[in-house]
Amino acid sequence: MATKKFRCKVCGYVHEGDKAPEKCPVCQAPASEFEEIKDENAAPAKKGIDRNSNVYTIIYSAVMVILVAVGLAATSQALRPQQKENEDNDKRQQILRSINVTVTANEAKAKYDELIKDAFLINENGEKVGDATEAFSGEKEGFPVFVATIDGQTKYILALNGTGLWGPLWGYISVNDDKNTVYGADFSHQGETPGLGSEIATPAFSHRFQGKKIFIDGAFKSIAIVKPGKTAEGQDYVDGISGGTITSQGVNNMLHDSLKSYEKFLTSNQ
Repeated sequence: MATKKFRCKVCGYVHEGDKAPEKCPVCQAPASEFEEIKDENAAPAKKGIDRNSNVYTIIYSAVMVILVAVGLAATSQALRPQQKENEDNDKRQQILRSINVTVTANEAKAKYDELIKDAFLINENGEKVGDATEAFSGEKEGFPVFVATIDGQTKYILALNGTGLWGPLWGYISVNDDKNTVYGADFSHQGETPGLGSEIATPAFSHRFQGKKIFIDGAFKSIAIVKPGKTAEGQDYVDGISGGTITSQGVNNMLHDSLKSYEKFLTSNQ
């Protein structure tokens, strides 16, 4: 009858017999420190990850986060050209609205190319510092000017940037070839209060600017935004938004600060 083998877990001594010795003859460890060797040639059983352990949870979560991140990055990269085209068309629509032309996103590029005859960047001295691509992309420092032709007449479109109650304000305002009389305007916002400050983005507000003057008696005045029923001495003005006082003040400041940057261009013969 084959004998069993027992290994001392302390020193590694191997004992052959029906049971483990009372003491290890090498290190004197008791029988409780011996373990039976079932099969010396058998490979030790592989221990899998305990799915209930914290280590498994952390590894699983990390792998899933990485996979999701890679998937989102790939999707974003694939959609980027379409996103860029949508952003560009939105900007074209805003520019066109400032010359009182409203089109769909699908029509924007064609109409923009038809009406916008030139575009460039200027500095505060009214000097050109960039071309049409740089004016449209906004990737280079300067103040963009878009030149449109409407019914044979030249219109200059100027960009506006400011701050409202809850975030950025921006827009475009166009002037006739006298570089003074407003032809049209369009305003946008990031998060003004619906029904109050957000009303600056409606035609009912932007149309109030038509025919207003930026210069009075040759002096730069901008266009004031006043509370309904109030006036602004010495300059043209429009009524602000009822209940949207801070947003209206933001538009007032945006107009003054942005148009001031174009003052030398507007008074030049370019």
